Amino acid sequence: MKNTRNFCIIAHIDHGKSTLADRLLEATGSVSERDFQNQVLDDMDLEREKGITIKSHAIQMLHEVGSEKYKLNLIDTPGHVDFSYEVSRAIAACEGALLVVDASQGIQAQTISNLYQAIDHNLEIIPILNKMDMPSAMPEEVKDQIVELLGCKREEIIEASARTGMGIDNILDAIIHRVPAPKGDPEAPLQALIFDSVFNSFRGIIAYFRIFNGTMHTGEHVRLFNTKKQYYSDEIGTLGMKLQPQKTLSAGDVGYMISGIKVAREVRVGDTITNVENTCAAPIDGFKEAKPMVFAGLYPIDADDYEELRESIEKLQLNDASLTFEPESSAALGFGFRCGFLGLLHMEIIQERLDREFNMDVITTVPNVSYKVYTRKAELIEVHNPSGLPDITKIDYIEEPYIMANVITKSEYLGAIMKLCIDKRGILKNQVFLSTDRVEVTFEMPLAEIVFDFYDKLKSISKGYASFDYHECGYHEADLVRLDILLNGEQVDALSTLIHKANSYAFGRRMCERLKDLIPRQQFDIAIQAAIGAKIISRETIKAYRKDVTAKCYGGDISRKRKLLEKQKKGKKRMRQVGNIEVPQSAFLAVLKLD
Repeated sequence: MKNTRNFCIIAHIDHGKSTLADRLLEATGSVSERDFQNQVLDDMDLEREKGITIKSHAIQMLHEVGSEKYKLNLIDTPGHVDFSYEVSRAIAACEGALLVVDASQGIQAQTISNLYQAIDHNLEIIPILNKMDMPSAMPEEVKDQIVELLGCKREEIIEASARTGMGIDNILDAIIHRVPAPKGDPEAPLQALIFDSVFNSFRGIIAYFRIFNGTMHTGEHVRLFNTKKQYYSDEIGTLGMKLQPQKTLSAGDVGYMISGIKVAREVRVGDTITNVENTCAAPIDGFKEAKPMVFAGLYPIDADDYEELRESIEKLQLNDASLTFEPESSAALGFGFRCGFLGLLHMEIIQERLDREFNMDVITTVPNVSYKVYTRKAELIEVHNPSGLPDITKIDYIEEPYIMANVITKSEYLGAIMKLCIDKRGILKNQVFLSTDRVEVTFEMPLAEIVFDFYDKLKSISKGYASFDYHECGYHEADLVRLDILLNGEQVDALSTLIHKANSYAFGRRMCERLKDLIPRQQFDIAIQAAIGAKIISRETIKAYRKDVTAKCYGGDISRKRKLLEKQKKGKKRMRQVGNIEVPQSAFLAVLKLD
């Protein structure tokens, strides 16, 4: 155990975390030249295309210093704010963390939030200044920021460049000498934390765990603490580039277990594995449940694919424990699922993965957040979907979730960012200058306002410089109304939104105008209306295709033309009563991009 080191890498998105992991694997000879490719731990096509880490990965490296052999277990983490849940799981399984900061960009919002998580778990922090080979690097300024944030000594900061390989030896030395060896008793009852799991279509579910106490053997009879399920560990082992079976693993080790589990719900990430005969007294704590922030409906384009979609989402949920779902139905779209996501990027990734990994074509409804509705009878109802809102006469008041948003930006963009946040009903809480030209602003704002396009706008206003991080800070009372969209008097429930009363008129008008462009013309007039309760606040009409029925009347009495036009009008009216309107998928997505 004294020669084992468990560590993770935490950083803001695009600060060179995956490249640094590549260099560490090369330096320790953990990956052969034939198997090597850039971002070697990012094995999803999506991760390579977007250049981001979506799933955290674990890998064991063997490193020799003199005559001593060390086992280094790296648990890689994502950098985007939507995947901070993955980071919390990795941190719970480690004793140390490499804090990677880009020398040309300095400290960003996500760096700070991940760092606080690591400090809460008492991890040993090793600060690394990456991208030192860049012409735009500002090492002295960024070192000042790190010293101020961490309170460490300047000489403890390791200068490195993951692209050229500079400083990699110093990082390996720091991991061995500064990260503490895992504590734990190999003789105690088995206590292992599941921090991830993946689905293999041949072997069932593979659970990744970190042993805190005790020893695990192949073929052992084990039990999961929370789900109370019992299994035999058919195969256990360590995680190299491929799975490496072992006979035993003991306290401090990171490994995997295959036990032929087929049902996704039976393996909960954050659960504790223990021995059936010699059970540990309590599960491992310090692990929080993921709380979905954004809810949207996923519906199969073909209604017959409903069961297939359920299986696909269940398999995805196994690989991504932060995804939650429950069945729901919609008058416009049929049967589908109400899914909870950690953010909009998370939602986009899930849609992409359903398409690529399971060939599922889905329609996504307008994303929204969950609200607390208090009725006049003093009952509390949680509403995830606008169509679930009780009648307006029964509602006493509605509370919506608020977040504390931290934005770090260059001072020249401060005015535009403040305007954006205030337009989104934000309240300025704090403003701190980190250096002469970098400022951190803290806003309290409704989560519903950032769900649509806040992040995109923030990036475009600040030319990509501003970084953004948030955490929830409770619920506040709000003046909200449900805005419904009616097509020929029929409500389209998938387009309903809960919106602040002050914004409802402008939003309703823009929705109607946008839908007029997107819904194809029919043989009859289509009335598009935005309504709050029984009150219509906006209307647009899509005119019908019309045949020129008067073409054959040249000259003659006007009554002949009128008779033909009246006959056509009756036909159109009859057609309108039986005609149904297909709403294209682009109309559901248009709501997200109204600006």
